Amino acid sequence: MSNIYDLVIIGSGPAGLSAAVYAQRACLNTIVIEKTGMSGGQILTTTEVDNYPGMPGIGGFDLGMKMREHVEYLNGQFMTGEVTKITDQGEIKELSMADGSTIRTRTVIIATGANHRKLGIPGEDTFTGAGVSYCATCDGAFFRNKTTAVIGGGDVAVEDAIFLARLCQKVHVIHRRDSFRAAKVLSDRLLALENVQVHWDSVPLAITGEGSVTGLTIQNKLTKEEETLKVDGVFIAVGMEPDTARYKDLVDLDPTGYIIADETCRTNVPGIFAAGDVRTKQLRQVVSAAADGANAVYSVQRYLEEGR
Repeated sequence: MSNIYDLVIIGSGPAGLSAAVYAQRACLNTIVIEKTGMSGGQILTTTEVDNYPGMPGIGGFDLGMKMREHVEYLNGQFMTGEVTKITDQGEIKELSMADGSTIRTRTVIIATGANHRKLGIPGEDTFTGAGVSYCATCDGAFFRNKTTAVIGGGDVAVEDAIFLARLCQKVHVIHRRDSFRAAKVLSDRLLALENVQVHWDSVPLAITGEGSVTGLTIQNKLTKEEETLKVDGVFIAVGMEPDTARYKDLVDLDPTGYIIADETCRTNVPGIFAAGDVRTKQLRQVVSAAADGANAVYSVQRYLEEGR
């Protein structure tokens, strides 16, 4: 039975790394599987993380490395690979790997995260972390008294625009329809703000700049007229895509693809847990992902000790 782990953690973002720290402290035989061999998850693309307690202004890459170093300090194990399938065999879970190998474990924490849906326009990848952001609450403070643009029309986009309007000199909102999809109370609040300009029936064409963002080119779908807005930052809020496709036949997902799990991180399958951005939750931030990692391991311990 020595080749059977107590716990396998899939993913090495903040949730997975936090879980690994707690697992090592609990003396669980654990391994962390990361797809790219680089720990940190989404924060690796963030220039500065200004809202993680005790580390104001730390770079995203540096924070990811510090989290990994903490796991290594506790003698945590990592391996690079991609899990293609989890088979529930009752007390034992079998993980099939892309290289054809298998890993056996008593419990699994799925911490594969979610990816921001991208626009796919010129300049988006070039300026990610240099003016292009997917999280207003993470990066908005860097654009105080500047001009920004928000792309999207759902609840998140409108909430982001309201948040930025408190900080920025001006906020442009680009939406491809003639009305917001967001809740009316949010839409009304946004439209009442004097420093917000909404560009209806418009789509983004390109993000421009030199070193950092300086402009956003948009087109009105009805008139076909194009214009370039002078902006210092572009916030993209067109949805998230959780990395859960390979687990849809294993655990219950909500209609948007997130794994259904509460703060205990338990899924509907005994011994399978979900932590971080991959699970249903209100706030997806580094601090909440780290908290999930701790909660998930506590639930793992209870499951291993008590069978629940």
